[in-house]
Amino acid sequence: MEQITNLIPEGPIVEFTLLLLVILIVPPIFENLRLPGLIGLLVAGVVLGPDGAGLLNPNTDTIKLLSDIGKIYLMFVAGLEIDIQQFRKTKNRSIGFGFATFLVPLIVGTIIGRTFGFDWNPSILIGSLLASHTLLGYPIVNRLGVVGNEAVTVTIGATIFTDIGALLVLAICVSFNAGEFTAFSLILQLVLLGLYSTGVLFGVDRAGKEYFRRTGDEEGNQFLFVLLALFLAAVGAQLINVDQIVGAFLAGLAVNDVVGNGPVKEKVEFVGSVLFIPFFFVGMGLLLDINGFIETLTTSLGLTLAIVFGLLGSKFIAALVAKILYRYQWIETLTMWSLSVPQVAATLAAALVGVQQGVITPEVFNTVIVLMLVTSILGPVMTARFASKLPVPKVQIGSNNMSIWWETHGGEMKVNPTLGSPNDLFTIVVPISNPLTQRYLIQMAALLARHESGQIIPLSVAIAHVHMDEPQLDIALKESRRSLDRSVQMLAEFEVKAKPELRIDDEISRAISRTAREWESNLIVMGWSPTTRLRSRLFGNLINDVFWSSHCPVAVMRLIDEPVNIHRLLVPVKNLSPQTLRTVRFAQLFADANAGEITLLHVCARRTPVGQIHQFESELARLVQRDNSSVKIAITTIPDDDVVKVIMKAAQSVDMVILRSIRRRTAGGLTVSNVTTKVIEELKCSLILFGEPHS
Repeated sequence: MEQITNLIPEGPIVEFTLLLLVILIVPPIFENLRLPGLIGLLVAGVVLGPDGAGLLNPNTDTIKLLSDIGKIYLMFVAGLEIDIQQFRKTKNRSIGFGFATFLVPLIVGTIIGRTFGFDWNPSILIGSLLASHTLLGYPIVNRLGVVGNEAVTVTIGATIFTDIGALLVLAICVSFNAGEFTAFSLILQLVLLGLYSTGVLFGVDRAGKEYFRRTGDEEGNQFLFVLLALFLAAVGAQLINVDQIVGAFLAGLAVNDVVGNGPVKEKVEFVGSVLFIPFFFVGMGLLLDINGFIETLTTSLGLTLAIVFGLLGSKFIAALVAKILYRYQWIETLTMWSLSVPQVAATLAAALVGVQQGVITPEVFNTVIVLMLVTSILGPVMTARFASKLPVPKVQIGSNNMSIWWETHGGEMKVNPTLGSPNDLFTIVVPISNPLTQRYLIQMAALLARHESGQIIPLSVAIAHVHMDEPQLDIALKESRRSLDRSVQMLAEFEVKAKPELRIDDEISRAISRTAREWESNLIVMGWSPTTRLRSRLFGNLINDVFWSSHCPVAVMRLIDEPVNIHRLLVPVKNLSPQTLRTVRFAQLFADANAGEITLLHVCARRTPVGQIHQFESELARLVQRDNSSVKIAITTIPDDDVVKVIMKAAQSVDMVILRSIRRRTAGGLTVSNVTTKVIEELKCSLILFGEPHS
């Protein structure tokens, strides 16, 4: 082995290459074993570190730099992904439960520390390590459609309180350990921290909104602004003698409102989850003393068990307090408990700071690693078990919720459009570029427009950059005119009114969204433009950009047959949200225009009670049939934990699948699976990806 390692050259490029290789290969292997990918990264760090092959050294400048960036990026993403809107809905109860699920574990952890002979300062820090939580179970409750349940919303909102509280205790404990702790220094530290927090939260928020307003669609510069805000906040935290992760978390909260759920946030999270955060977990593995870890599990098993069971018990007591105060049902209480159990982001980052500053011992650090491993597996398993029994929240659907055609940016319906405006007619914008898909797109748009007595705007975009006299632009204009002529001839066959548009722009998505806005269009119909996953996730693609920038719904289509031959439609229904029901409404429109029939497929967890399934089906039937549509609709519910498998099996007997576009979400910077992405990759029949503005 030594002979092989001696052949490998040294240097930062080699270290960086090894890290990339680990990040690419290891997590998928562990995920196939039904284990979190982050565990694989920790194991890889141990195997490649000083106690293993010795290929990576945790003390080199490269590893230290990448690990530090990953640490602050982890806390930044944790703040960035907190749903501020959900927190505002149940602010008081979120603060109440946050206080309970912070204070109870803090007290229990402090008692455990004192029981095992630690001084007050490390004991309090141990308590704070138990006080925070990471929402690893969010994708599960989102998939089950129970995010709107108040108990779930309260738990999500409580994350802000627990993480800020835990980081505040960390800052005080580190200051005390450095010998700088007096009553005056504590007051001064709290004042500085208060001023600093206010400056970050409000200063970055205002500066960011102004910068984004001025830069418009310049996503590259906006991405750099977000990174600059992160590292400025981290440096600012150091200036007031607070650890960098405090500033990173506050920066995440501040940037949260600025970026919204747009493409810039997607890119920030992608870079973090693919590169920097995995670097942090590999770095944690490199620091892990395997001999000391084994010794902790043997000689200090009592401390390990006390911390693990202390965490589980204290989080349960906090959920029980919420049940008593807010009169929640037992199943809601257990779901809150399961969501607040996982200890990953804030816990690991704070533990690393604590051991580096000498506040806690390596023994406690090893115990925290065990705690992370146990809770990151146990928490999501319990969430899947308990949340599946929660009743799906009833959604209040009004006429505005069901309408999908006349929505403005604010989501309001234009009931009486001004006479003579472009919006008097149902208008569909159809960008055309590929002659192979042009005919099917035009046919689909014609079916919809004819059903609604509307018009179609065939759009061709000629790409130009700076000079308008470029020969390439002349060629593009000639080709665009030919495409428009072909589209007009096709529409004449369907007797649909057409108004062709030729635009010159340096960005296709911008031209599409602006043309749609100028015509006050009700729908954009686009063809599928496949790109590699890495490129589309890092740089974005046309589909993503149009979904985000459009003012009206967008239907992206991959048609393998003529639309007139498509009659059997499958619409997977995850929950009863207005967005889902508007997707169903779109399917009804097409089915009504083409004499089709619809199957609504709901995939629920295996343990879902039969009564809850019947309740969901009856509520769904009531909502989709309220407009007295003549379209035949069948509702099918299949209990199964493999959603993709069920959808793919059902898709074999239909002509087209209609999916709702949902932004891919990460939990604590850790990539989670996306059902829509998998279905699109494997589907063999025609499909439509239906998305609403800013989706």
